[in-house]
This record gives sequence, C-alpha cells and structure tokens, in this order.
Amino acid sequence: MRVVTFDIETVPQPGATTFDVTTQDITVVGIHDSEQDAYACYTVDELGELWKVLEHADMLVGYNSDHFDIPILNKYYPGELKQIKSLDLLKEIYKVLGRRVRLDAVAEGTLKANKSGNGLEAQTWWRNGEIEKVKSYCLKDVEITKRIFDYALENQALKFKELGKVHDVRLDTSNWLTPTSASITRTLGL
Repeated sequence: MRVVTFDIETVPQPGATTFDVTTQDITVVGIHDSEQDAYACYTVDELGELWKVLEHADMLVGYNSDHFDIPILNKYYPGELKQIKSLDLLKEIYKVLGRRVRLDAVAEGTLKANKSGNGLEAQTWWRNGEIEKVKSYCLKDVEITKRIFDYALENQALKFKELGKVHDVRLDTSNWLTPTSASITRTLGL
C-alpha cells in the first residue's frame, strides 16, 4: 500500500479577516512517500509534480488533514482528493478522547520530540522570502506525523503530554492499512 504522509503550510489571503480553509493559500506541501521511502517538498508553483504522487497514493496520512489540509489542497487540484483513503491522526485521537490534542503535545508524549516552530512563524518566513526555512519546518512536521503514525501502528496507542503528565490514547489501528475499493479518477492522466 502506497502511503503518503503530508502536511501543508499556508498564508491568509490578502484582506482575510477569518481563519478557515476558504481564506488560506498554500505556500508549501511536504510529503513522505512510502513507495520511495523519501521526503519531498513542493512550493505552490510546483503542485503539478505533487499531483503525480497523490494520484497514485492508496492512502493519505496527516494531522488535522481531513478538516484543513485536504480541503485546501482541493482548491488547487482539478479533481477530488477526498476520493483517496485518508487517515487523519487528530480525528482518530478525537474519537477516543472526545477532544482535540495539539500535534506538538502528541509528538512530545509519543516521541519525546517537539515541532521546530509554528504556523505563524512559517507565514512570516514565507513573507520574508525564507522559503527553505518554510520547507524545513513543513518537512519536520511530516517527519513527526509519519513517526507518530508508525508508532500507532506498532503499539495501537499514542501518548500526549499535557500539564506535565503523559497520557495514553488506545487506538484501533486494525483497518488503517486496509485498502478501499474506491480509487481516484486520475484527472491529469498521470
């Protein structure tokens, strides 16, 4: 099964007064492609190359990706990325806890690692032309998400750190890697 773990970075559209998927523009998309066992990063101008990978993916893995990343990517993609099986790790945690937990808290609890920055910093870097900094930050989030995904598959659980304590979240991962019969329409013919 070809799994693409991914994350996007965005900036608000000029004049945007709210923060939601309709007011965000992509700056960078980072991925890990299990078929190549490699990381890659694409700027908004390089999304055509990303579609070649996503159109052959069996599953997308992200963090808050069903609510944020995929809807924003769909604004750029000429088809419908929701046709690809998706695993949103935040959604899986929410099913158990009934509330959201920050990626950084899961990374710290599960991996004893931290994110290298935050989305607001990435927006500032982008505006200042520090594209490589944005790419590096995005790829670090992809790496953390992939490691969390791998840990969950191996342990059927994740951990998160909150108020100085580490908490366990038991997960049912039994169907995560089960292929679906649905397939994406290869809009670009790739």
